[in-house]
Amino acid sequence: MSDQENETSVGEEAAAAAPAKAKTEKESVTMTDGRKVEFAGKRKMLKDVIVGDGGSVSVRFDFRNGETRTFAVPSELLAQFAGHGASQKIGDETAGVADIDDMVVGVDTIIARLSTGQWAADREEGDGFSGASIVIKAIVEASGKDVDTVKAFLQSKLDQAAAKGEKLTRQALYKSFRNPATKTGAIIQRLEFEKASKNAGNSDALLAELG
Repeated sequence: MSDQENETSVGEEAAAAAPAKAKTEKESVTMTDGRKVEFAGKRKMLKDVIVGDGGSVSVRFDFRNGETRTFAVPSELLAQFAGHGASQKIGDETAGVADIDDMVVGVDTIIARLSTGQWAADREEGDGFSGASIVIKAIVEASGKDVDTVKAFLQSKLDQAAAKGEKLTRQALYKSFRNPATKTGAIIQRLEFEKASKNAGNSDALLAELG
C-alpha cells in the first residue's frame, strides 16, 4: 500500500461517532396569516425565499411573535439582488477562517458546488476550512498531483463518507494527513515552520542591537 493510500485510510477512519446532542426544543407558532411555523431553540425569525412559476421572487420573514412580512423583489432589481445574494453566500464560506490561503480554498469549494446547481450543503462543527491550504500543498508535494486533482480527491472522500452515512468532517480529514510519522505530516511540519519563520521578526537583529 502506498503512503497516500495509507493516509487516505486514516482519513476514512477519522469518521468517529459524535456524542449525542441534546434534542433541540421547538415551539409551534400560529402566524397572522394562519400558517403554523416551528421555531427551534432561540430562533426569533425565519426567512424563506419563494420563487413563483413566472420567475417572481419574494422573501418571507416569520417572527416568533406570530407576525409575518413578505417582500416581493421588483423585477428591475432582480439582477442586483442576485449579485448581492451570491456575494453573501460565497463570502459566508470564509466565516471564522483567519488565513487568507484557507479563505481562498473555501471560496473555491463553494463556487465549484454552486456551479453544479447545488445550493445547500449540510455544515457541522469541524467542517471549516482552517488549515486546508497547507494540507493541500503537502498532498500536492507528496503525490505529485496538481491542486485541482487534490481538491477533488479530498471532496470525494467527504462525499463518499456522507453517502455511507458516516460522520467525516473536513477538519477530521485534514487531521488524518497531519500525522508527523507520515510523508504529508512531515511536509506540513516543514511548511508551517517556514510560514512561521517568514512571518516572525528578526530576533537576531534585535539581539545585535542589544550588544
